[in-house]
Amino acid sequence: MLARIAAVRDQIRPSERKLADYAMAHPGDVINLSMAELADRVGVSEPTVARFCAALGCRGFREFKIKLAQDIAGGMPFLHQDLSAGGELDADGAVPGAVLAGKLFDRTIATLMQVRNNLPAMAVDSAADVLASARRIEFYGSGNSGTVAEDIQRKFFRLGMPTVAYTDSHVYFASALTLAKGDAVVAVSSTGRTRDILDAVQNARKAGADVVALTRSGSPLAEMATVSLVADIADDFDIHSPMTVRIAHLVLGDILSIAVALRMGDTLQERLKRHDRAVDAHVSDIASDRADDS
Repeated sequence: MLARIAAVRDQIRPSERKLADYAMAHPGDVINLSMAELADRVGVSEPTVARFCAALGCRGFREFKIKLAQDIAGGMPFLHQDLSAGGELDADGAVPGAVLAGKLFDRTIATLMQVRNNLPAMAVDSAADVLASARRIEFYGSGNSGTVAEDIQRKFFRLGMPTVAYTDSHVYFASALTLAKGDAVVAVSSTGRTRDILDAVQNARKAGADVVALTRSGSPLAEMATVSLVADIADDFDIHSPMTVRIAHLVLGDILSIAVALRMGDTLQERLKRHDRAVDAHVSDIASDRADDS
């Protein structure tokens, strides 16, 4: 969308050109404004905003904002550079908290919108079917992806499914060799090119296990997996940038766990009730013991 704006800028009316300049300079702000707010900020009329959207091939302002948000998620510069270029530092050279929070939320929301709009429902259903019928599920990931793998495993553990998460490459390489047909692996990798993950997944596939991958489309991991849920995000591994791919993978993990839970139906509800009763009783016992000790 940003490239399209730049391409049509010199062909549109001067008033619409003002919108083009503002959108290219402040795309994160535009996706959070209403049509009236944008028109007021740029100093044009609402019909001008509507014509501008039409010139870009959009059916309306809402579609324009969605496409712009997807563009931001795919290629926003480092947050530090974005803030500095925007001249939003205070007199002491610091970033105001409200500005920083707004930028971070803008980028994260835009990322999730991009993943949502490109996520095939069929892939979600296929992955949920694989995991719901699995005898055992192992979760693999390294570094930040390992943290995500552990988080998703905890969600499945609460469903009463036999699960384990491994973040040590030597351990998950060896563990994959012990799997068999009917088992499943959830492999998390933002690049889909981590050699240790690929070797473990290859072991799992040779053993007959299915593999659900949370990764990038077209990557070696995506090609090796039984089914892939992809998040094509150009993440910046800089201290001044949010790691939005991690958040996207956490949401994909939520989607999978809830989809599997729905497939388990009433059986899961009874199990969760027993779990909650046992936890409540345990907490009450601890409280009683502490009261007696005092």
